[in-house]
Amino acid sequence: MQRRILGALLGALAMTAALAQTPTRVEKAADLPRFSYPVQGQLEAIVREPERFAVFAQAVRRDLESTVGGYDIAELATRRQLLGQLVQLDMLEGRWDDALRRSTQIQQLQEKPADKLLSGLTIRAIVAALRKTGDRGSPAYAAEAGRLVREEIERMPYAVIRNDIMRAKAGMETVGEALVLGRVRDVLQPVAARTGSLSSDLAPAVISARYAIEFVLPLKTTLVQAYRGYLVAHQVDKPDIWAARDVSLPPGRNYTPVTVVVWDSGIDLPQFAGRVVTLPGGPAMIAFDRHARPSSSALKPIPANVQGRLDMLQGRSKGLSDLTSNIDSPEAAEVKALLSELAPDQYKTVQEELRLVGVYQHGTHVAGIAMAGNPYARLANARIEFGHTLLPDPCPTRELQERSAANFAAYVDFVKKVGARVVNMSWGGNLRGYEVVLEQCGIGKDVAARKALAREYFDLHYKALVRAIASAPDVLFVASAGNSANDPTFNDTYPSSIVLPNLVSVGAVDKAGDEASFTSYGPTVALHANGYQVDSVVPGGRRIALSGTSMSSPQVTNLAAKLLAVKPSLKPAEVIGILRSTAERSEDGRRTLIHPARALAAVGYVP
Repeated sequence: MQRRILGALLGALAMTAALAQTPTRVEKAADLPRFSYPVQGQLEAIVREPERFAVFAQAVRRDLESTVGGYDIAELATRRQLLGQLVQLDMLEGRWDDALRRSTQIQQLQEKPADKLLSGLTIRAIVAALRKTGDRGSPAYAAEAGRLVREEIERMPYAVIRNDIMRAKAGMETVGEALVLGRVRDVLQPVAARTGSLSSDLAPAVISARYAIEFVLPLKTTLVQAYRGYLVAHQVDKPDIWAARDVSLPPGRNYTPVTVVVWDSGIDLPQFAGRVVTLPGGPAMIAFDRHARPSSSALKPIPANVQGRLDMLQGRSKGLSDLTSNIDSPEAAEVKALLSELAPDQYKTVQEELRLVGVYQHGTHVAGIAMAGNPYARLANARIEFGHTLLPDPCPTRELQERSAANFAAYVDFVKKVGARVVNMSWGGNLRGYEVVLEQCGIGKDVAARKALAREYFDLHYKALVRAIASAPDVLFVASAGNSANDPTFNDTYPSSIVLPNLVSVGAVDKAGDEASFTSYGPTVALHANGYQVDSVVPGGRRIALSGTSMSSPQVTNLAAKLLAVKPSLKPAEVIGILRSTAERSEDGRRTLIHPARALAAVGYVP
């Protein structure tokens, strides 16, 4: 009897221990723990000095390992991100076997075809080259690492990894020490100086900077040569599935005009002359500035000292796009030299000007995609002013957040006023972003206070946006899924996580229908369209091909407006139903590729 009682007790203790070790299930990013790391002095010194870095890294490692081990994280992207940070620490500490083991774990968690192949490629090459040559500073090490990279990618299907190799090549061609340390000096250092610490949102950037200096920059030339050699040896363009399925509506038919609102960074309306909705006071427009106050400017205002260089900055924007597509152009050569040879004191100005021109041209580029091939579409401008500075300007206040929330209703009231049938929304926000902004502005006494305030501000905006969209049930809202390569629902991202019968979220693929490396995905992402190197107009009339999920959602907006022109009685849910039922589902089930020709045929369109 005593033995049975003792056995039962031991069994109960064992079960209790097992339960205690069961990781906590996490269904939302907001439920993961936050940490804070005290820092003193210059962060650049922590990046450069091994002793100081080791102390900082030890604390970060402790919390990363506790999170990875203690939580069963529902979203694979977040698990990969945390493991990736540990891999960098493993490499910096010479823990090669741990780095390889975790790299394998990351590869097993990959979801996109190209990522499954390429994940951990450079880690494997670096470790193998180190073990063979024993000296990271020797030419033999670099040569061996390059050989291993080339050997591995040569075994991979070109069509699957092509876009990723081009982006990797562009990244390596533009990276330099000033670019690596610029974020440390001009983004992280002001936060550390103000608060005396960095949160677990910002601390990984310090680790990444040291990793780049130790492992990436020394192999820059080697990796560029490897990627370039691969691309030269496989100069085969991908097929364009969109050209065959696209439809341009012919003018002169008895179709119904359809008003499309582009809710974005602003539109250069003269580029759409004769196709802009007019109101008694002029072109139909609503705009709020970065302080959430009414504005009369159709585009983001450009500072006087930048106006004269706007054409040059648009050239740099084109150059960045060309680089990621492996296109040799004067603009690509100029921006490659600029970024890779950047002086430390140039980082802030160059980055903010690139961001400025990106915001300035974004809405016009999106509008051009939404209006293409549809003479029955009429355009209205709903401008929201996105920031372009490295640090928030202005910093959030309760008054500002309340005005911003109220403006969502004002935007949708404008949508109803102009009689819009479709609204494109190539923008978004997420809960963690609110926390980062609060930290950058030094608001909140600690991570817990920032987390609580961020939730309050986020919920204020999220609920206001949901109410506003729901108040216009006869209008179809088309949202970009985002460029974060994660699940909008897990990460509390709006508008792409919103579930309403008159809203659809769109992910990005390339011209062959392959999933873009940057696009977000998940249960709310119902459709996919081309978001890779999409040609459109920018302010002033120049045409540039840009990539992003921002470019995929206006493809759906475009198609929806054509459906409504042909059959204006359709309701938003019916439009979404037609788009989905006529789409082409990929074999892996991850992509639902719109098919304009089939969709228009379904509503009776005859060429």
